[in-house]
Amino acid sequence: MLALYPIRRYAHRLGLLDRPGGHSTHTEITPLGGGIGIWLGIMLTFLAGTLAVSIARDSVWLQQYLPESVVPYLDGVWSRVTQMWCLLGAGTVLFGLGLADDRYGVNEWIRLAVEFAVAAFVVYGLGFGLTAHIGVSWLTDVLSMIWIVGVINSFNMLDNMDGLSGGVAAIISASMALVMLSTRDPGTARPQLLVAALLLVILGALLGFLWHNRPPARIFMGDGGSYLVGFLIAVSMLMATFAGSGERPHAVLAPLCVMAVPLYDMITVLWIRIREGRSPFVGDRSHFSHRLVDLGLGRTQAVLTIYLVTATCGLAAVLLTQVSLLQAGMVFGIVLCMLFLIVILESTGWRKKED
Repeated sequence: MLALYPIRRYAHRLGLLDRPGGHSTHTEITPLGGGIGIWLGIMLTFLAGTLAVSIARDSVWLQQYLPESVVPYLDGVWSRVTQMWCLLGAGTVLFGLGLADDRYGVNEWIRLAVEFAVAAFVVYGLGFGLTAHIGVSWLTDVLSMIWIVGVINSFNMLDNMDGLSGGVAAIISASMALVMLSTRDPGTARPQLLVAALLLVILGALLGFLWHNRPPARIFMGDGGSYLVGFLIAVSMLMATFAGSGERPHAVLAPLCVMAVPLYDMITVLWIRIREGRSPFVGDRSHFSHRLVDLGLGRTQAVLTIYLVTATCGLAAVLLTQVSLLQAGMVFGIVLCMLFLIVILESTGWRKKED
């Protein structure tokens, strides 16, 4: 939050400005450097945490002032520090790619190539991948890379109204953090604190950004921020394990449930563009939020509606890890009913356009 004040002031010197026109719906020149603040919030927090753990694990004197429940985790956290910083480094590559796109524009095929390269590094280099009970390693690896690239672009495409992408990402981060705290790691029988901590740090950075991005927005997230946030959320879900759910293998579908809204927006937008014979890479006003406005909602109402739908899916994801298979079917039924209700409402707008 603090870092974005000077970034807002000097964004014009960095060339990070979003000008009205094209598919944009805003009417004033607005800074694009919100992703810089998000990146700083995440990186500085992890830097402080790394230094704190480094000092605390070697200091018996300091450990006596820490809660007893914290001390056993110090060595475990330290063993994952290198892996976490490699992950943050990969996120920084995508953040840099997004900044370059904001400043100069980057060819869509180059963007996709870099995204898949970073995703391949995460899957093959860091060993993070889906645990979807498929049993075919090459298939889960490919699906993991597609998942990462898909989530990155879903948040990028969702960034089309004040507070929308950041708010949805914050709700998803909070929901999945609750899932991690309530789903125990089968190896340690403890909550998955590291993944939960990553998600909560992302949440904190997003809340700081939303202070500046709430309507009327004084700064936009930009591609740098959406690429970084989408990447870290996608990978955090791959880092998680749902094997601790035991008799609840359906818990592995929690990430898909919590991501229902961004994925719905991305899939429907791509379908509309391809159906109309337009490039799927060229921005327009066919997003879920724009379609809600076309139905008669105000822009703030449209954003709040999407927040509520996302929160519903997030609560469903939390429940999914705690219930039996039969009850999980009911949870999925609720989510599907809500999504079908949205489709029915949207079809009214489509018929009006055709008439």
